[in-house]
Amino acid sequence: MSDIKRFETGPRMSQAVVHGGLCYLAGQVGKPGAPVADQTREVLAQIDRLLAQAGTDKTRILTAQIWLASMGDFAEMNAVWDAWVPQGNAPARATGESALATPDYKVEIIVIAAV
Repeated sequence: MSDIKRFETGPRMSQAVVHGGLCYLAGQVGKPGAPVADQTREVLAQIDRLLAQAGTDKTRILTAQIWLASMGDFAEMNAVWDAWVPQGNAPARATGESALATPDYKVEIIVIAAV
């Protein structure tokens, strides 16, 4: 049986879980109320930090789910994403519009990476 490792575990959830050679991140959000580009940069920095804790990095991301409060922010979010994602290592990705935990959140990103 494979060990399960949890990172930044609280009473409700862990920010990252590693099992079976995969790292699953919880949905990451940025500072509420900030512009979507700033929130996206903050989210991507959190993803980098959590992946490093788990012993992996953004070149190993397999899939990403991006939730935007408004698809009107798609281009602005993509500009930040495109500058961050390693060329030649882009994951499979889906982006959709959804009400997030609070109206002050504009973007939430969930990733799964190989370890």
